Amino acid sequence: MGAALTAAEAVLPAAGLEIAIAKELAVEETLDRVQRELSAVRGELETLQRRDDVMRYHMQRIDEELKLAARLQQDFLPRKLPTVGPVKFHTLFRPAGHVSGDLYDVMRLDEHHVGFYMADAVGHGMPAALLTMFLKQALVTKEITPKGYRLLEPSATMARLNDALVEQNLSHATFATAIYGYINTQTFEVVFSRGGHPNPLVLGCGGEMRSIESDGSLLGIFPCETFEQTRIQLQPGERFFIYSDGVEFAFAGIDALETTNWRLELQRRAGTPTEQILRDFADEVDRFGPEPSKKKDDLTMIVLDVQG
Repeated sequence: MGAALTAAEAVLPAAGLEIAIAKELAVEETLDRVQRELSAVRGELETLQRRDDVMRYHMQRIDEELKLAARLQQDFLPRKLPTVGPVKFHTLFRPAGHVSGDLYDVMRLDEHHVGFYMADAVGHGMPAALLTMFLKQALVTKEITPKGYRLLEPSATMARLNDALVEQNLSHATFATAIYGYINTQTFEVVFSRGGHPNPLVLGCGGEMRSIESDGSLLGIFPCETFEQTRIQLQPGERFFIYSDGVEFAFAGIDALETTNWRLELQRRAGTPTEQILRDFADEVDRFGPEPSKKKDDLTMIVLDVQG
């Protein structure tokens, strides 16, 4: 009996040792597995870091190229606006991104006429900007004759512009709105044609406002399109506003359908100098923050001011 107990007592420490060794081996295996998993995670993190570095490099390159494109687009804008007698021009240009789908120009056509032009390509970013550059180069305002030249009527200029875009037969359905016209700086008569562009406004000294209606379809859809030509007579103290639809969205607030709010803001400023009106409108656009992506849409305005 005593011998049997002694043998049993001898077996128990051996069994405990085996259990302890098994536990130690299990812990080591667990540690090894955890180490391998950590190594794998570390490798994945390094791969992601390298990928992020590559993406960051390419994003910086794209950003630099877009900034260069924006500077090039700015170079195509008029550096100095003409002032002829009491007729003065003012402009506001606020792209929603680095480059804009809006483009404008104000140019002296001859001794007594100053032309104005604005285009708004459907869409945003580089594709829209490239389209506006094409439209600017395709704009024809004069026709050379054996005796010199003659000014084209705005309706003819718009028709040629539309046909030039249609003839490109672009692979994507690409179109734009535009308005072109000129003012006689002696008589203050304005002649213009528009294609799908917002109707211009005339603001009087006392706050009276009228929209100048003129028919014309979008550019780049149908060939041989005709455009109505409209004539209006401005009086000293009146201002003629040409704009892209970005101004409508800038003042729309939460309800994007409220596209007439900006007209009320304009009417309230009937007695305000044009420069201050455009500064106020620029502030309204800029309040969305310094990031271009936070702005709602490209905004462009030309104001023709017949000073009294």
